[in-house]
Amino acid sequence: MADHNIGTREEWLAARLELLKAEKELYHRSDELARRRQELPWVQIDKEYRFQTDEGSASLANLFLGRSQLLVYHFMFGYGFRLTDKRRGCTGCSFVADHFDGVIPHLNGRDITLVCVSLAPLQELQDYKRQMGWKFPWVSSLGGDFNYDFGVAFTQEQQRSGADYNFRHVDKAEPQKEGMSAFALQDGVVYHTYSTYARGVEALMGTYQFLDLAPQGRNEDELEFRQAWWRRHDEYEDER
Repeated sequence: MADHNIGTREEWLAARLELLKAEKELYHRSDELARRRQELPWVQIDKEYRFQTDEGSASLANLFLGRSQLLVYHFMFGYGFRLTDKRRGCTGCSFVADHFDGVIPHLNGRDITLVCVSLAPLQELQDYKRQMGWKFPWVSSLGGDFNYDFGVAFTQEQQRSGADYNFRHVDKAEPQKEGMSAFALQDGVVYHTYSTYARGVEALMGTYQFLDLAPQGRNEDELEFRQAWWRRHDEYEDER
């Protein structure tokens, strides 16, 4: 552990009270951003999307599972970070998805369904889900436009010539990227309400909130790239 300032309890308390002011400002700012997010206009979905689920073919409206709100995590599969022949789910997306099972009952209790969608065969998703010990709903959008239309998958032409990702143009797009999209179902009509990408999905990674409370924080500054320490949850022991 790196050297750090050592002080008295009085010095700590004075510094902590100053930090508390900044924390409260951040919380209030976050509340305001959440309010603005909820005030975004809804966009009606007119296109018919189909998904393969454990129960068979389903529409986007079916994914709500009888609730009025839907959160879709766009899970990178067959492309991404630290893939192997046996483990085709992106390590970063796997890190995000580790937070889902515990929160789902609370979301369901607030009329929200959470589902992962991937551009991959359903059987491969089911196999990886079993490997990882997950229970959340995970469906395949293979053969459809859903991932492309919501800015997380890119055609070969887009990969060569560029496309929009995270609301800005990139000269060369990757085949897949991560993201989260939100939808509402009202009077039988599905509306797109919100999408976020890149570091926007960090809000789903509760582990980072714990790291931010620890003495060394995220401790990523000396890494070659920020995500270099990420592993699947059963792979940390392999490197000790």
